[in-house]
Amino acid sequence: MNIVSLQKELKQNAYPGRGIVLGRSADGKYAVSAYFIMGRSENSRNRIFVEEGNGIRTEAFDPSKMVDPSLIIYAPVRVLGDYTIVTNGDQTDTVYQLLQAGKSFEESLRTREFEPDAPNYTSRISGIIDQSNNGFSYALSILKSADGNPSSCQRYTFSYGNPQVGVGHFIHTYEGDGNPLPSFQGEPKKVEIVGDIDGFGEMLWNSLNADNKVSLFVRYICLKTKQCETRIYNKNQ
Repeated sequence: MNIVSLQKELKQNAYPGRGIVLGRSADGKYAVSAYFIMGRSENSRNRIFVEEGNGIRTEAFDPSKMVDPSLIIYAPVRVLGDYTIVTNGDQTDTVYQLLQAGKSFEESLRTREFEPDAPNYTSRISGIIDQSNNGFSYALSILKSADGNPSSCQRYTFSYGNPQVGVGHFIHTYEGDGNPLPSFQGEPKKVEIVGDIDGFGEMLWNSLNADNKVSLFVRYICLKTKQCETRIYNKNQ
């Protein structure tokens, strides 16, 4: 698979929906994670990311305008020991709880399926960074309907051991804008991870469609010390 420019991928797609990037920094020293949300409706756009413990959660920017919190208020990022979990819904909690019970990332997600938001049936995308046993690997998952048919849930997991320097993988919910919204197709895209946390974060934020972007989370975790740096970008201030 050819490596592609993440900046170009984002700039040429006005509505990738929600997206996860996992990889290794250009200097090889950090595990990198990023998660962004976008929105077309007022309800979806009325959100911000806030830090919660070692992770983050979504929150209504203006609580008086919140209509239905069921699929838009959740914890996208949680940390369990050497595991960093990143997802686009409340399956973050499912993975967290079942990892505690001794299940694997993939086993945890077999208990879930795509979102019940007909006619889109938005895919649930999830990622995990594993730094256990002084190692580093990551995995990405997508749970999706069968080309819009909700009678069948299709589950895919992609695992990446000993990640390459300056390389990551990008998965998102939608191929682009539409009605209904078309689900992501194929394997996660192999992308460049460039710059330090601020350079990478600014590139991502500035590449997302200005009208549709809502919030962005970026984290660099030092592979040697496991100390992390986090950046949060919110359109609503």
